[in-house]
Amino acid sequence: MKSEKPEMLSIREIVPEAKDTRSFWFSGSIGAKPGQFVMAWLPGIGQKPFGISYQKKGMFAVTVRKVGTFTEGMFRLKQGDKVGIQGPYGRPFSGKGKRVALVGGGYGVAPLAFLADEMAGAGKKVFLVTGAASRSFILFRKRFDSKRIHQLYSTDDGSFGRKGLCTDCLAELLSHERIDYVYCCGPELMMKKVFGICIKNGLAAEFSLERYMKCGFGICGSCCLDPTGWRVCSDGPVFTLEELKKVSGFGSYKRDASGRKVSF
Repeated sequence: MKSEKPEMLSIREIVPEAKDTRSFWFSGSIGAKPGQFVMAWLPGIGQKPFGISYQKKGMFAVTVRKVGTFTEGMFRLKQGDKVGIQGPYGRPFSGKGKRVALVGGGYGVAPLAFLADEMAGAGKKVFLVTGAASRSFILFRKRFDSKRIHQLYSTDDGSFGRKGLCTDCLAELLSHERIDYVYCCGPELMMKKVFGICIKNGLAAEFSLERYMKCGFGICGSCCLDPTGWRVCSDGPVFTLEELKKVSGFGSYKRDASGRKVSF
């Protein structure tokens, strides 16, 4: 399924994942790749992009944290209600590397979880580094136990895992494990720190960016990056470390719906 018009899909199941965070499951085969996203549409509210967090035969899910008007609308929905879905869109993660670190901050771990499923299934050694404000916001704690994915956790308040930032966990991991590729998604200031760590250690990496999107497939230009003009929705959302060296706003600002610069 890939269309520039929303297809109304029924919610098959709603699964609580963490505080203020739920996964919404839909029936349908969309043939998505890790790192791609769909545009979800709620009549009378609008639309918003969401990375795909799960994909199974004939089913997929997006994981949503309640943070604003649109997501509050999602949280009012029940099993059987319909959501307009377009996609999948965007450039996915490449899947390169045999010993990889997946670094996710907050709900940025959602698209990385889909990638972890794929890479572990391909026999690669996967280290999933997750950071959150506290234990109650940690996502997917038991999802990977049976897949031999090595999990490292950090929380700002020390309530689960290491007290501190997920970038601290990454630095510690690199001190005693050989990693040949890094994938990252989360708050952009966190990703900029991962960017610096990768440069320091000579590591190739890919980052999934979030920008304001109106269309999702490269027409409106609202998600363009300075000065390259790359559209996050179609040229990304995944960009390599080398590509991001050319983006002046990475880690410093984004643009709102009016195009105004907003500092991180």
